[in-house]
Order: sequence, then structure tokens, then C-alpha cells
Amino acid sequence: MPTERLTELPADALALITERTGPVIKYETVGGGLNSEIAARIHTADTTAFVKGLRSGHPRAWTQKREADINPHVRGIAPALLWRAEAGGWDLIAFEDADGRHADYTPGSPDLPLIADTLAHLSTITAPEDVTVRTMPDRMRNHTPDPDLFDGAALLHTDWFPTNVLIHEDRVRVVDWAWASRGAAWIDAALWTVWLIRSGHTPAQAEQWAARVPAWTSAPRPAVDAFAAATVSVWEEITQHDPEPWTLDMLTAARTWHNSR
Repeated sequence: MPTERLTELPADALALITERTGPVIKYETVGGGLNSEIAARIHTADTTAFVKGLRSGHPRAWTQKREADINPHVRGIAPALLWRAEAGGWDLIAFEDADGRHADYTPGSPDLPLIADTLAHLSTITAPEDVTVRTMPDRMRNHTPDPDLFDGAALLHTDWFPTNVLIHEDRVRVVDWAWASRGAAWIDAALWTVWLIRSGHTPAQAEQWAARVPAWTSAPRPAVDAFAAATVSVWEEITQHDPEPWTLDMLTAARTWHNSR
């Protein structure tokens, strides 16, 4: 379920930030995103940082550690981690500020080749052994009879919501690594395919963009077919608990992709 985003920083959280940054001149909370209670751009006399966080007792507090641990392994793709602070009932992480707008996935968008290149780069990164992440076979076990088809050693982002992809000039930054996983290197391209269909592409057009990722072109067809079917099951489950317009759109896109294969 989405986490309620705070529009003002609680005094205790702001105090914890100030301990790390020095006096805060101003801040702006940031909308979008589903996983954090706090998301704010923090301005000091010397710099600007992006801080996100959850109360220490929040059911998803584990995602803070996940993001902090993954960050050194995705330098150049994600904004660099500056610090993590756990005190006063809060778990906060700060990143370098990344200018940019949210990615445009619609047909004809100039963002598409940039994102495809980023996916190709990411698909070559091996999931670190020293960071605990779930495997895709484990995540998809309840949605397919053949979860081992999704096994692999690649580090996957898995959450290609457009607000998680920032575009600045010709540079892409991918944020929110809470759902990073280990699995087959073609899976992020497959997940992006569903988002492209939801954004107006036909399945054939979406797969043409995915084909810019070498790992996709070498993926076994039975494995991709099984993943398409499993993705429908995932979105059916999501919409049962959270039947928002965008989740229903994603279910329709997943079904469209699956039916096309």
C-alpha cells in the first residue's frame, strides 16, 4: 500500500537533518512516490540535498537500509548517497540533489533512447553479495509455476514508475531503489515494456525499445512469456488491494502485453 507523504517536516526530523547539514535555510517537500513519509529538498548555505525517510517503526523502514546499501553499486545511475541518520524515531537518508524532470514514456519522447541506454548499462551490473535483496524467483513464486525461469545474478531496480526516472539534459538518474532485486538481466527491460504500453505504445513498439537492451535480445522466449503471464497476476493482486486508476491501467497494459505474446 502507498505510504502517506508528509507535506511538512516534523520538528524532530528537521532537527536530525540539521545535525547532519548545519542550519537549514529552507526546504521543499516533494510530491510523487509511494514509499516514503518524508521526501524533501533541503537547502543550506553551502549545498542542497534530497532527504527521504520513514519513522523507525514503519513497516517499510527496511527499505532505508536497502537503498543505502545498494547505492555504492549504482554510482553514475543513481544520485550518490551523502549520509544516513537513525535517531529520534526517524530513519533518514540523504542523496546529492539531482536536477531533472520525470521521464516521459510516451511514443516519440526523446527520453526513450536515454532510458534504454541506462537499462542496458544497469543490466550489466551484478547484484552485490554483501547486500541482502530478494530474488525474482522468490518475488514471483506466487504468480507463476516456473519462478526459476527468472533466476539470475543481475542487480534489478524493478520499479520503473516514471517519477523514479529523472531526466536532465542528456543524463538519466534512477531513484528509489527500495525494491532492488536479484534476477535475470532482461527483467528490468520487461518491466519497462509494460510501462511503455501503459504510456501509449503498442506491444511491438514497446518491445522494440526493450530490444535496445542486449540482455533482452538474448532472453529465452519461454522465460519472457512466463514473465508476461506472471506480471498480469502481480497487477491483479495489486488492484485487488489498491484499485487506483493508474494500477488498473497497469493491469490493462500487462494483459495487453501478455496477449500479444
